[in-house]
Amino acid sequence: MDGRLVLVRHTCDGCHATAVRYLRQSDPNAESGSPIIVSGRTDADLVAEATGGDIEAFAELSRRYRNAYTRFAVRMVGDRDDAEDALQSAFIRAYRALEQCREPERFGAWLYQIVVNECRTFAARRARRERKVMRDELRLNAASVSPAVDAQDTIEDVQYALAQLDADQREAFILKHVELLSYEEMAEITGSGVSALKMRVKRACSRLRELLEEVHDV
Repeated sequence: MDGRLVLVRHTCDGCHATAVRYLRQSDPNAESGSPIIVSGRTDADLVAEATGGDIEAFAELSRRYRNAYTRFAVRMVGDRDDAEDALQSAFIRAYRALEQCREPERFGAWLYQIVVNECRTFAARRARRERKVMRDELRLNAASVSPAVDAQDTIEDVQYALAQLDADQREAFILKHVELLSYEEMAEITGSGVSALKMRVKRACSRLRELLEEVHDV
């Protein structure tokens, strides 16, 4: 069975490991999991200091969360440079609105909401600007290489398929199957209901399977 189809079928069946491996593989600099706190100051301490005018305190907060959110931004926006711009914009917005962070001990979740919103904006802008995402290249590759599917081909196919999803479906799929968040965590970040998010993930999996089957048949 084609590796692309195995990838999405396993994902839709709840076997996340294969999808995570492929989706993270093309961005080796992105780190997963919770940020490591290397100083004795908590997020709440740093928020208080940054609100009081300590720019270095906010810089430390940014360092704690940049790597953890880079992978999401790249997957959501579809381009490393745009993802960096979205993150930079998110950090600027967060700094300017820092006094509105009502639960400083949960700064990471608050920042995530801002990152998600910025990525939505950048993804919509990119979709308007660039519609021909990889299709011609994939056709050329299919005509010139052997039928065997290597890891890089699979990564590119998944990236292409993700780019074709509606923004809401792509966001839900990435949060669930790449970031491995619970639906409750996703609801808190996106502001959408759990039922709606489950439906988006289901539709995203179905659409991804269709897209990857199309690529395989090219």
